[in-house]
Amino acid sequence: QVQLVESGGGLVQAGGSLRLSCAASGLTFSNYAMGWFRQAPGKERDIVATITWSGHVTYYADSVKGRFTISRDNAKNTVYLQMNSLKPEDTAVYYCAARRGRTYYIRAQEYDYWGQGTQVTVSS
Repeated sequence: QVQLVESGGGLVQAGGSLRLSCAASGLTFSNYAMGWFRQAPGKERDIVATITWSGHVTYYADSVKGRFTISRDNAKNTVYLQMNSLKPEDTAVYYCAARRGRTYYIRAQEYDYWGQGTQVTVSS
């Protein structure tokens, strides 16, 4: 019954921006850390960013630090990923994930629930 539904992916030119959204249902959203992961063909699923239940602590992969911003709106059961200054190497399927806990989590195996993903393609 837990569902995470990503949206906002698409095709964008290098240097452009996209905002991804993940709408959660079937869980007490404010009790969960939320994360964004991405996976390119033939590569592992890697952390992009994560945020604690309070929204006060965030973590970013070095490759996106300074360009991406994760945020959450607990009243809307939604987590966002604002992606600016996009690069071709950002091209991947982006996944939303949820983990119950008081801190943030950066390993994919630590997460309890996953969305189906949304494709982001950045042209050079």
